This record gives sequence, structure tokens and C-alpha cells, in this order.
Amino acid sequence: MPDPRKFLTSSNIPLRAVYRPRDVEDIDYLADVGDPGQFPFTRGIHAEMYRTRRWTMRQYAGFGTAAETNARFHYLLAQGQTGLSVAFDLPTQMGLDSDDPQALGEVGRVGVAIDSIRDMERLLQGIPLDRISLSMTINATAPILLAMVMAIARRQGVDAKLLSGTVQNDILKEYVARGTYIYPVIPSMRLVTDVISYCTRWLPGWNPISISGYHMREAGCSAVQEIAFTFANALAYVEAALKTGLGVDDFAPRLSFFFSVHNHFLEEVAKFRAARRLWAKTMRLRYGAQDPRSLRLRFHAQTAGSTLTAQQPDVNLVRVSLQALAAVFGGAQSLHTNSRDEALGLPTEVSAQLALRTQQVIAFESGVADVADPLGGSYALEALTREIEDRSRDYLDRIEAKGGMLHAIEEGFVHREIQQAAYEHHGRLESGEEIVVGLNRFRVPEDAGIPVHCLDASVESGQIADLGQLRLQRDAVQVTQALERLDEVARGSGSLMPAILEAVEAEATVGEIAGRLRDVFGEHREAAPLV
Repeated sequence: MPDPRKFLTSSNIPLRAVYRPRDVEDIDYLADVGDPGQFPFTRGIHAEMYRTRRWTMRQYAGFGTAAETNARFHYLLAQGQTGLSVAFDLPTQMGLDSDDPQALGEVGRVGVAIDSIRDMERLLQGIPLDRISLSMTINATAPILLAMVMAIARRQGVDAKLLSGTVQNDILKEYVARGTYIYPVIPSMRLVTDVISYCTRWLPGWNPISISGYHMREAGCSAVQEIAFTFANALAYVEAALKTGLGVDDFAPRLSFFFSVHNHFLEEVAKFRAARRLWAKTMRLRYGAQDPRSLRLRFHAQTAGSTLTAQQPDVNLVRVSLQALAAVFGGAQSLHTNSRDEALGLPTEVSAQLALRTQQVIAFESGVADVADPLGGSYALEALTREIEDRSRDYLDRIEAKGGMLHAIEEGFVHREIQQAAYEHHGRLESGEEIVVGLNRFRVPEDAGIPVHCLDASVESGQIADLGQLRLQRDAVQVTQALERLDEVARGSGSLMPAILEAVEAEATVGEIAGRLRDVFGEHREAAPLV
């Protein structure tokens, strides 16, 4: 007899050999499943889904200098990509200029180096910001990078109301899963809500936050935990925004989410359906949202980097294809497909093109985009959707009992839960209970592998030289005055966005702006209490 312990999802949900009508007979299909485009949006947020508009194919890219990344952007757009997604290097994420001693060896390595508005202008050279949607994976310095985009739009003559895109701006997950935080939680939350309030008023087409489960999933959490912890963070942001005086329907329609797509096909499809249903119910019942757009869970999905292997990297093409298909069956609004070589280094142009082609084949050749929620009604899928929703709600109740997500983070609950899930997953790999092709089964002798992208060692010295020129050429008095005004606003209670925008336009650097805020807010230390 087969071992029943083997038939579990990542969330330890047992799977039956066969699902029958009796397994879903207690599901109210009218109230809990419904039609696509109708509350609670289990089957999708639009009535016809991809029949009227395909998902945005938004490949994540960024490395070296702004000019190099700009060239990759134009290459991807020429290949049929429909939206841009920017990866920033660690110094930019941490509010450090490229010539800061702490940035040594990290400039341009895991993303593009952006020190000033001049870099942002090079990055977006030839990109029509009124027609191309731009997503930026940036958190602690999100207000600064968003201000730069706004400033470049002004230079292009583009009305801010025509800008479309997303800034991640999700700082809470940094404290539990990723680590690119700068300031303590309270001032960090102020920056988050300042961006939400500012975008609500001035950038109606921009998503001011992308609440991310992806990074927590990459850190090792399960599918159920991914939904629960993401929504717990989201509710903390909703509560914070409401305290600023905004009404829920003022900002909730522009909230967006970012999820991972892993290998367990059925669980991942069910996860997205359960997430939509849970979010719609929560926004209506808990916050009294009336605008249907406030109830619709809009999300970007990315195939799971943590599932890719350096061994037999071409096999990653298969993993990415299955994951991308799950995202499409799950109803994603935009999608990034990882490249086969990302376990080895930054993607080459050839690998990036192939990753994009994977989406295009699914979109235009497979036929799966021609039907909204094509797996809806499957006994197995509906049962799994309900189970994931119930388990996610139970987690949310536990977090609520602890006083909300800020307190759950403070006491280490979320971090421990992710660590435990990651430990159990590692144990299954070590024992062989969970198989990863090429890693712990079906291995082959190592060969020469595939070509990998090589970073130019001169990137760092070039960025430092450019910074030196910037400081010589800009109006130093104007920079000083702008930073002084930022300092004054930070010590008060007003919105920081106008002062940050002024500093950016005066050609203050990312490090100078973040540094002035450090002087006022201090820095978060992991060993210290978060609130």
C-alpha cells in the first residue's frame, strides 16, 4: 500500500485518490463560487478574464548600470513583453549611494544601481510612461524611487494621472522574510501610508503598494501561510491607511498583491481562488467596502525562484512552464516567468527571451486563456480551494488574537512559523520523501552547463565617478535647502512625499535622502523590539 503521508500538499493538506460530488456537497456554489466577475470572485475578477485581455507579461529585469538595464528593457519590449518590472541593487534598496563604503562589492549586482534622478532618466530613456506600465520591487526607499519616476514623467510631459504601474512598498514582510528594511516599524509605516495617500490623490492609475507573499514563500512558508501572512500584512496597511482619514473605498481599489507560484499545480491554482474569495469577504464584512473594485484581489505572480536548480538547469524550463500554467489557471493579472539560468546567475538575453516565450505559448497557443476559470467545478479543486481558505482564515484568527500583525511580528510568531515550515521542507528533501529532479533523484554527472551572464567589474567604479560628477555639477545650495525641508517635515507629521519629490528634483541622491530620514527616524536593529 502506498504511504498516505506522501500525498500531502506544501500546507500538509492530505489529498484523496478520488474526489466525488459528496466531497463538495456542502459548498454553496452560488455564494462561495459564483461566476467570474461576481462576488466573491472565486473564479476571477473579470467576467471573461483573458478572453478580452491577456495578463500583463511583466518580466523582472535589472543589473549593472541604468543604461545596461534600459537596453534589456527595450530588448524585452521588442520581444513582445507588455510591462516592465525593475530590479534594484542592494545599495539602492538599503538607501546607500554607490560610493558608500557599505556598498562596496554590491553595486549593480542583483539589480540596477540608481543613485539619482540622472540614473532614473537613463533607465527610462525612450520608455513612454503614459503607455508602458512600470513595476518597481522596492520597499524601504520606495517613496524616493517613486518620486524619481514622477519627476521623469514631468520631464517627458506626461501627466501623473496617466502613469500606470506599481511600487512594492511592502515593508512589513522585510522584517520577517527579506531584510531590506532601514527604519523602525512606526516611521516605516508612516512612509507606506504617505505613499498610499499621495497616490490616491495624485496618481489614480498607480498601485501604491504590492503586498507580497512571494518573499515569505521563498523563505520557506507554505501556500496557506503565504495567503495568511500576506493578508495579515495587508490588513495592517488597511488599518494604517484608515487612521490617516482615508475611506476604505478611497484606496482599496488600488491595493495590489504579489504571490509566488510553486510546483504543486492543484494547490497553487486553488490558492489563488481561495485568496480572492477570502479577500472579497474580508473587505466587505470587516471594512464595509462598497466599491466592487475594493473587493477584487488583483495580483502579480512570479514563478518560484527557490524551486530552480543549478543542476540540469534546462529542467527549470519545465518547472517554470508548469508554474506559469498554474498562475494562468489561477487568474493572475500579471506574470513573471523565471529564466532557466537564475540558479546560476542573472539571466542571459537568450534565457530571458525563452522565459517570455513560455508565457506567449500559454497565452496564444494552448487555448487555456479562452475560458474563464477552466478548472472551476472540479471536485478536487473546489474541495482544495475551500480547505485552503479555511486554514488561511484560522491563521488570520490566530494573528488577530495576538493583537494583529505588528504584534505577531514583534513576538517572532511569523518568523518562527516560516522557519518551521522551511525546516520541515528541508527534512523531506534530505530524506528523499520529496523529490526534486536532478537534486536528490535522477542526477547526472556535472557537465559544462549553459552560458551565464557576467557582470562588468567596471560598473561600480563608473557609478562612483558619475556620482562625483553629479555633486560637482548640481546646485549644492538647492540640494541643502531641499534636504533641510525634508528634515523639517520628517520631524513633524505632514506627508513626506512632496518634500522627497522636491529633493529628488534638486538632484539629491538616494543615500542623501535616506540618510536624512535615518537621522530623524533612526535605524531598525533586528535584536530590538519592532514596535
